[in-house]
Amino acid sequence: MYIIIIGGGRVGYYLSKALLNEGHEILLIEKNPAVCDTINDELGSVCLRGDGCEVSTLNEAGTSRADMLVAVTADDEDNLVACQLAKYKFKVPHTIARTRNPKNEELFKKLGIDVTISSTNIILEHITEEVPTHPVTHLMEIRDRGLEIVEVRVPADCPSVGRTVKDIILPTGSMLSLIVRKSQKPVVPTAATILMADDQIIAVTTSQTEEALRAALMGE
Repeated sequence: MYIIIIGGGRVGYYLSKALLNEGHEILLIEKNPAVCDTINDELGSVCLRGDGCEVSTLNEAGTSRADMLVAVTADDEDNLVACQLAKYKFKVPHTIARTRNPKNEELFKKLGIDVTISSTNIILEHITEEVPTHPVTHLMEIRDRGLEIVEVRVPADCPSVGRTVKDIILPTGSMLSLIVRKSQKPVVPTAATILMADDQIIAVTTSQTEEALRAALMGE
């Protein structure tokens, strides 16, 4: 694959190095001439000095033949602009943008960016694996349907413990798919299923209704 990477910081550098090791053709675009020279010295002639938000630079990079563009600068706006230019002007099939502010993820998705990656959210996902009181874990996103698969953990002191599924008013577009319990086989919930302390509920929802789903299952 021909992959263009915008941003020659640590993320861009190590991503470029890994992709080169996997045999991909890559080009890294970086504004800072000193950084660009260092990357070329270490990785070969893979860094183009320029602004990944400018059409002229993307033209020079041969963006129209790229299979993917990944924008990983420290500026969310620059990453958004680079991906939008790649997608809509150069018809790049796949775009990935790094976001420093998790609040920008939903906006990026609405504006057509294929994949957004928030370092904050990635850290939170790992925290949820270690901190069982954290209520919601994102497991998977189904972009073409606008759906998310999440895990909601029900703490022992939750008001919904002891209630049946039929008593839980779920937001429109959400459904409970599976309940995982300690030392038991997973349960496909029915209307009569009773929620128990420490249940791990696998649910399908949307980004817009995720908070409402959490509130419903937590009895808030």
